[in-house]
Amino acid sequence: MTEKVRTVTGSSEERLDAVYDTALLDLDGVVYAGGEAVAHAVDSLATAREGGMHLAYVTNNALRPPSAVAAHLSELGVPADASDVITSAQAVARLIADEQPEGARVLLIGGEGLRQALVERGLVPVDSADDEPAAVAQGYGGPDFPWSRFAEAGYAVRAGVPWYASNTDLTIPSGRGIAPGNGAAVEVVRIASGGEPKVAGKPLPPMHRETILRTGAKRPLVVGDRLDTDIEGANAGGVDSLLVLTGVTDAVALLRAVPEHRPTYVGRDLRELLVGHEAPRAENDGAWVCGGARARVRDGELVLERNGADTGGGAEGDGAMLDGLRALCAAAWSAGGERGFDGEVAGAVKSLGV
Repeated sequence: MTEKVRTVTGSSEERLDAVYDTALLDLDGVVYAGGEAVAHAVDSLATAREGGMHLAYVTNNALRPPSAVAAHLSELGVPADASDVITSAQAVARLIADEQPEGARVLLIGGEGLRQALVERGLVPVDSADDEPAAVAQGYGGPDFPWSRFAEAGYAVRAGVPWYASNTDLTIPSGRGIAPGNGAAVEVVRIASGGEPKVAGKPLPPMHRETILRTGAKRPLVVGDRLDTDIEGANAGGVDSLLVLTGVTDAVALLRAVPEHRPTYVGRDLRELLVGHEAPRAENDGAWVCGGARARVRDGELVLERNGADTGGGAEGDGAMLDGLRALCAAAWSAGGERGFDGEVAGAVKSLGV
């Protein structure tokens, strides 16, 4: 169980793929971005799989059905079956089916992944607010999703139809940068209708429940790039987590993280599954030390005092940077407590070279 106020990153002398039986991997920003594999993802996952770790892919993106996601992963060199993929579309469909009768009509505001998930649960997708739906289901529809679909959702929600959203991620990584996500579209419907959706995706319990039901994981490790979904969801579920810096979260956001957003482990990319992780230790003078790095808070400013040669604890060539980042996390999280660190961090981050 994650402690109430995490002040340091976790420690594991063994490789993470040997400690945990299942990796619950986010996709966008972790395994791929803009349709292309993230650097080192394919080889790292192959090594973890060969060592006996079960790999499951858990995404808040409800656009594509699991079979399409699995096919894409396989094309990238990451072999996967549809059963290895868990989506927020599946989580929200189960939530609706638990609260609405079998065969209920559901106004579909989303893509094929959401449509298939609703049908799998015995629900009947419809396209208009005039079709007397019992519920509205909204998920990411892609960058070219028509504005008229948001109008249909608004009509139904304003008329009192229960509204469900797969997730509320405001952004989504793309090959060109950070783009609007389903949460931005949910806000459009919220403003137009005055309603409030029930949300299923990370970090909320319906997604965690769906993931455990479908994977049967006994000692899972959540691997993600977002503090407010992946890491918060892991903490809420009482499981350990690894944050990778290949997606949305940068070092500044990590250092300012509030307790529910603090990961167990921190790494640059998925190579961190294949190594042990050293936790920072407190020194008598108030500094925090990790490997060759030493950090403290001085006059309200986060300072990296020393960052020596690569001392391990991360991917080759990145050890010194990761030691520095972990030491800085300990200094910032300890000083910030439950509110998060609000002092100056720019200089310390610049010294890391990230």
